[in-house]
Amino acid sequence: MVYLDNNATTPLDPQVAEKMSWFIREHFGNPSSLYPIGRQVKDLLTEAREQVARALGAQRSEIIFTGSGTESDNFAIVGALEARPEKREFITSAIEHPAVLETARYLEKRGYVVHYLPVDRYGLVDLNYLESVISDKTALVSVMLANNEIGTIQPLEEIIRIARRFGVPVHTDAVQAFGKMEVNVRKLEVDLLTVSSHKIYGPKGVGALYIRKGTAIVPFIHGGHQEFGLRAGTENTAGIIGFGEAARILQERWKKDKERLEKLAEKLKSGLEKTIPNIIFNGHPEKRIKTTVNFAYPGLEAEAILLALATKEIYVSTGSACSEESEEASHVLLAIGLKPEIARSAIRMSLGRFNRDEDVDLVLKEMPEIVARLRAISPYQPEV
Repeated sequence: MVYLDNNATTPLDPQVAEKMSWFIREHFGNPSSLYPIGRQVKDLLTEAREQVARALGAQRSEIIFTGSGTESDNFAIVGALEARPEKREFITSAIEHPAVLETARYLEKRGYVVHYLPVDRYGLVDLNYLESVISDKTALVSVMLANNEIGTIQPLEEIIRIARRFGVPVHTDAVQAFGKMEVNVRKLEVDLLTVSSHKIYGPKGVGALYIRKGTAIVPFIHGGHQEFGLRAGTENTAGIIGFGEAARILQERWKKDKERLEKLAEKLKSGLEKTIPNIIFNGHPEKRIKTTVNFAYPGLEAEAILLALATKEIYVSTGSACSEESEEASHVLLAIGLKPEIARSAIRMSLGRFNRDEDVDLVLKEMPEIVARLRAISPYQPEV
């Protein structure tokens, strides 16, 4: 099997699986209980919180564990806006993950004015447009750090600089950036930041929200006192322990992984460009997560390519896993200016820790043959 969909999810690292297995066998106590078996679990959760905080350059008290990256995005946006009820405008970008865009649409139904920042053909947001719409009525700006489909890295420092002039807090969805580039909340000076365990070889069902000390936010789930009183409910203890271990491993090896995988991704990208005519690369040539490779294949349907690759046990995607079942063209690819029929031909390949040279070699062997065969039977060849 060749797995090239690491932006959708990553395999569980064996060390993480081992740590979680040990925890499940040895510990069952409720971390809110005061007796020893509860306090032992509480101590282990504190250790995991410290590991995630250290990986982000944050303080331990600034990390809130959630059930997913989606929950963290919702918490950040809704919680920040409810903390500023007098401000009724929200700014985000046109190419956000559905976790943010669907929250924005929910806000519109509640009477908020939402401004969607347009992007250029590389996926970079229009800073001039941001300057024109931000005001003292703005409650929050939310722009992702790196795009999940095309990998483009946003100029977050510039976005924050503009927002600071108006006293507006900034949230960033760093789910796809975490583990693939340096994500340090102190250097970014961001107010709220979202990450997810299963994107860094940890378990599914656990995410985290960084809340900068002093940032006003309203609790998202009400009930008990867990997570500093901001997110009630008994914690997913095994998931959090796994997340902490994944973050610890990430600190040790992300730079080495990054260097190796970027070389491998460049081999994949250049090989596809050399062997397949009339393909379109999507994303910024330099300012992007380079382990994300997205190409459109005019005249074809991405689903046909995906299924043909799957017969060879090569697994890729057509875009965000959260919208994979939709028959509509990717909103990200439409936003960067692709025609719908071109956007529907796009395939995303995303490399991860367990990919090797032979994986790329197999793709470069099979992909040109698959595209040539599908084009030979395609009833149309649209103009690019």
